[in-house]
Amino acid sequence: MIDPQLMAFIRENRLDTVTGAFAYGEGADLHKPGLGHRKRTKLEFRDHNGRCWELYLKRYGPLPLGKRIRRLITGKGWQSEARSEFENVQMVHQAAVPTMRAIVWGQDAGLLGVQRSYIVVTAVPGDAVERVGDDFLTRYSSQSEMLEKFTDQLVELVLRLHQAGFVHRDLYASHIFLHEHDGRIVLNLIDLARIFKPARRKFRWRVKDLGQLKYSMPWLWVERYWERFLRSYLQTSDTAEIGLWDSAIDRKVSEMQSRQQRRARRLKGRAES
Repeated sequence: MIDPQLMAFIRENRLDTVTGAFAYGEGADLHKPGLGHRKRTKLEFRDHNGRCWELYLKRYGPLPLGKRIRRLITGKGWQSEARSEFENVQMVHQAAVPTMRAIVWGQDAGLLGVQRSYIVVTAVPGDAVERVGDDFLTRYSSQSEMLEKFTDQLVELVLRLHQAGFVHRDLYASHIFLHEHDGRIVLNLIDLARIFKPARRKFRWRVKDLGQLKYSMPWLWVERYWERFLRSYLQTSDTAEIGLWDSAIDRKVSEMQSRQQRRARRLKGRAES
């Protein structure tokens, strides 16, 4: 059930139509490299009961031809990015993985498939582990039980996703939000646009997720709690199996580090030329 006052805001601002969503000029646009044909806008409003709502409006322009062809090859057909994300949010909820809620979505179709689409989702509480993880670890450095709780909740979040058959494909610390409330830790997973259920090579896809996680988490957590995380994730004490996974994950981490170093050298070369 969606709160009536939230739906009233959606209708009053014509965010229940594609035309209205793309004409919407309020909110704060979020800028980051690589968005391309995508636009992200943060919306805030206060309802008649004084509650403050935080939403995100995601607008997708026409896909480049190469990406349209790739979606056809991968079986997505002309399905819009907004529809894919909406369905992903619903499936992740069904897997009991804490995440945002999808409020409304829409798309325009043309002669060559979907021309544009949009989705409105709720915000999740807290902030990305990428931004607040180091501070969290520092504050609780002498309280190992708190850091163990965090690690166990992280295991549960990733395990629920993978046990349901899904992989995230962008499982970085920037997409895991940490919220502290009344001495409790709450984790939420965001950025579900690329989630899918691989039919084969599941080990490879899960290793990729876990490699992204290990690569992006605070180094102090990796140093102290990665072993606990992986043992709990695999639900085994078999050292051979744990070693197999850990070696594969470390190879993936090394690939990402090498890629980042090459990128840094290219940027430095451009700056010096």
